Order: sequence, then structure tokens, then C-alpha cells
Amino acid sequence: MSLLFTPTTIRAVTLRNRLWVAPMCQYSAVDGMPQEWHHTHLAQFASGGAGLVMAEATAVSPEGRISPQDTGIWSDAQRDAWVPIVAAIRSRGAVAGIQLAHAGRKASTWSPLLGKDGTVPVADGGWQAVAPSAVAYEGYAVPQALDAAGIDAVVDDFAAAAQRALDAGFEVLEIHAAHGYLLHQFLSPLSNRRDDEYGGSLENRARLLLRVVDAVRRVAADAPLFVRFSGTDWAEGGWTIEETATVARWAADRGADFFDISSGGLVAHQKIAVGPGYQVALAAHVRREADVPVNAVGLIDDGLQAESILAAGDADAIMSGREWLRDPHFGLRASVDLDESLDYWPAQYVRARRRR
Repeated sequence: MSLLFTPTTIRAVTLRNRLWVAPMCQYSAVDGMPQEWHHTHLAQFASGGAGLVMAEATAVSPEGRISPQDTGIWSDAQRDAWVPIVAAIRSRGAVAGIQLAHAGRKASTWSPLLGKDGTVPVADGGWQAVAPSAVAYEGYAVPQALDAAGIDAVVDDFAAAAQRALDAGFEVLEIHAAHGYLLHQFLSPLSNRRDDEYGGSLENRARLLLRVVDAVRRVAADAPLFVRFSGTDWAEGGWTIEETATVARWAADRGADFFDISSGGLVAHQKIAVGPGYQVALAAHVRREADVPVNAVGLIDDGLQAESILAAGDADAIMSGREWLRDPHFGLRASVDLDESLDYWPAQYVRARRRR
């Protein structure tokens, strides 16, 4: 059997393969509530052979949303709205995960589906964004720096959201500390200018993330816990891959199980050389230096490419985003590419299991 289609177990959860769906914002929620669109969008990936389906960045508080159209899990009503979606994913043989997020200074922004950029004014449904420091993302409104009580509230919000996610049936939780959102903002010296216990040294900049890991792990009991990092800011003076590996090791020591390595998103002046598998080397570095399991993500769009990354020892699993959007049956297609005879092809699609 190929490595890509070899099952893997994380704590008590077994995933049927190592080809997973990355969290992808849909900007289609109403008051934080997932809609029928989310149900169809996520369930189709499970039918298409995914091992893990990770729901989009889901806000732990109203002010943690990227846009007014983001999903949330700060209320019991939102929890209940996720229940049938999780059930649909699980009924099709995949594991359901959710990314818990707070957008920080990149909150209260226009949905890209509306064709607008920048901050949504309060009069149009926006709100005051918060951050480690009163330093704006380029082109956005200046955020309010969090005080000690505000930081404590963020930790509590992540823990409460984690409990609701488990109650909704999600089996995997991911803490979003990437792409320029709040926890990443604390990690990077480009956005964190604090001079208290949450700023300055790497230990201080990582303090909030580690508190969130501790709080979510206490709630999660034996559920697999992922952390998504941006491996680098792709900007001078910013967060580095060496720091990522160090903090990943600290997070693992606190109970995190798996690390989702992406990159960028903190500043608009980042300079990224994009190409097939362009972030794989970042995942490989964290895997090697921190001695932790990782998944690679970033323009991985066929089964042979994914298999080669695992065979090289650069990652333990693969996440893809765009390719699942182009082909919601990417998992099934990849199994044909690798000549795998999976026993979880939907009966309705078995005739397509062989090219001839």
C-alpha cells in the first residue's frame, strides 16, 4: 500500500488515509451560523475519499471573525448548527476536524466575495479589532491592544469553543496560529511590540499560544490537537522557521499532537516564491528539528506528488485546498493514480475505480 493511503492513528482517532482537506474559508455564514452551503461543501470531500475534513477557520468569539460572514462556535446555537454537518462527514467515512480561530487585527474585514478590501466600518456591521499591539495590518484600521483581561478572555474563548466543537461531534481540533491572525500576531515581532510578559523574547511572544494549547488540551481530554503555524513571515525581521520549530516543540510538550505547516499572511509586503509544493521544506524542517509529526500544504495537487513528499520523509500527511475545490473527489482520483484499490469507494462510484 502507498504511504498516502496507509491509515494513521492520532491518540484514539484513526484516519483512513493521509490525504486531508485543509481548512478553507467560505465567507457564507449568517451570524456565525454555518449554512446548507457548508454542509454540501464539507460532506462532498468525505464522499471523495478524504481522510480528514477540516472545517474552515471558525471564530471563538464574535470579534474573532475575519469577516461578518465567517463561521463561529461561540454560541450553543452555532454548535447545534454544526452537528448535522459533522454527522454527514462521519457517515461518509472521514474524520471531522475544526480550526478554532481568532483573526485579531485582521478581523472586521470585507468578505473577498464582495470584491472589497479593508476594514468594515461599524455602521456597516463591523467592529473594533484587537491585537497584541496597536499596529495595523497594511490598509486596515488600527486595532486596539489587548490588556491582561482581554488576553485572559481570549484563552477562555478558545477553551469554550473547543468544548462546543467536541459536543458537536468534531473529533480533531486545530488551533489557528498562522496566516497573520491573532496568535500569529503575538508570535511575530513585526506585529508584537509589547514590553510586558507577552512581548520581546520568544518565550514571551509564545506565551499566549501555549496558554491556549494548555486550555484546549484540558478541555479536549484525549482528542487529537493540531496547531497550524506559518513557518515564516517571508519578511525581514519577522517570524522564522527556526522559531516555528522551537515553539512547535514547546507546544508538543504541552499536549499538541500534530503540526500543520503553512506560511505567510502576517504582512502585505511579504515576498513569496510560489511554486508546486513551495511550503514542503518548511514542514520538513519542523519535522526534523522539533521531532514532531507534521503535514505539508501548498500547491500539492496530485497523488504522485503527495506520495513523493511522504516517501522522502518530509511530512507525515498531506493537506490540500485548491485541488479539493477543483475536484471534490481528489482522494478517489489520487487512489487511481497510485493504483490503490480502496474499500471505501462509494458504491455509486465504483465503476470509476479503474480507468478502463
